[in-house]
Amino acid sequence: MVGARSPPAGAWLLLAVAVLAVSSGGIVLQEMNRVPPILRASWRMQGTALVLLPGFVYQSLKSGYGIPGGKETIALLFSSFFLASHFGSWVWSLDNTSLVHSLLFVNTHPLVLVAVMPLLGKAVTRGHLVGVALGLTGAFLALMEVGDGGTASLHGDAAAFIGAVTVVGYLLAGRYLRSERGMPIFIYAFPVTMMAGVWLTIYSIAAEGTSPSGLTPESSILGWIDWSWLPWVAFLSLGPGLCGHTGINTVLRWVSPIVVSITMLMEPVLGTLIGFAWTREVDIGPLTILGGFLMIVGAVVVTLQEGAKTDEESPS
Repeated sequence: MVGARSPPAGAWLLLAVAVLAVSSGGIVLQEMNRVPPILRASWRMQGTALVLLPGFVYQSLKSGYGIPGGKETIALLFSSFFLASHFGSWVWSLDNTSLVHSLLFVNTHPLVLVAVMPLLGKAVTRGHLVGVALGLTGAFLALMEVGDGGTASLHGDAAAFIGAVTVVGYLLAGRYLRSERGMPIFIYAFPVTMMAGVWLTIYSIAAEGTSPSGLTPESSILGWIDWSWLPWVAFLSLGPGLCGHTGINTVLRWVSPIVVSITMLMEPVLGTLIGFAWTREVDIGPLTILGGFLMIVGAVVVTLQEGAKTDEESPS
C-alpha cells in the first residue's frame, strides 16, 4: 500500500490562519452593536459575496461547469436559506448572551448532526451517543450560569443553538453540491452567500425597519459602504469570509476533513481569547468553563467517530 503524502507546510499555515480568521468574527460582530443584528448579518453576507465575485467570474469562464440544473438550483436556494438563518440567529445571539456562550452553542453542530443521522439513513453508534451525552452534560452545566448576574441568557443561548441547527442544513446542502455534483467552490459559494444576504435583507426590512435610503447608515440596507462601517465589513469579508471559510475549503485539498473539523472546534476558545484581547474583559464562570470543555470534547468524540466510520467504509 502506498503511504499518503504528508501535507505541505503551507497547508498547516493556511489552516492556522483560517481558524484564527473565523474565530475573530464573533467579537467584531458583537462590537458592531449599534447596527441591528439581522442588518449586521446581511452586511456580512453582502461584503463576502462581493469578495467572492471575482472567483465566481473566473471559474464560470474557465471551468465550463455550465448552468445549474433544477435540483442544483433548489439545493442552492436551500443552502442560502440555511446560511442566512445560521448567521441571523448567531449574530442576534451575540447581542443577547455572552460571547463565550454564543460561540459554544453555535459550535454544537456535530452533536446536532447525530440527531438527523437516522433521517439520512445512517446508523448512530455508541461513540456518537457518548459524544452527545458529554455535550449535553456540558450544555446543562453552562446553562446553570444563565441569569446568574452575568450577560448570558437562555434566549440568547437558544438563538446560538438555532445557528448550530441551521448550519447543519447548510453543510449537508454544500456536501451534495460540492462532493456529489462537483460544483466548483466559487460557483457554489458566491450565489449561496449572495442569496443569504438577500434573505437577511428582506427580513431586516420587515423586522428592523431598515430601508434602501435610511436616515443613518445603521438603518440602511447598504449602510456598510459608509466610511464609518466599511473597514469593519471589509475585515469580516476578507478575514472570516475569504481567509476563513474559503481557506478551510482550500486546505481540505491536503488535510484530512477530520483534522480540519476538530481544529475548527477550537473556535470558542480562540474566539474568547481574541475577545478578551479586544475588550480586556470576559464574562465566564467556572460552570461555563467546565461545561464548555465537555461540549467541545463531546463534539470532538462525535467528529472522531464520523472519521472512523468513513475509514471503515472506504475501500482498502
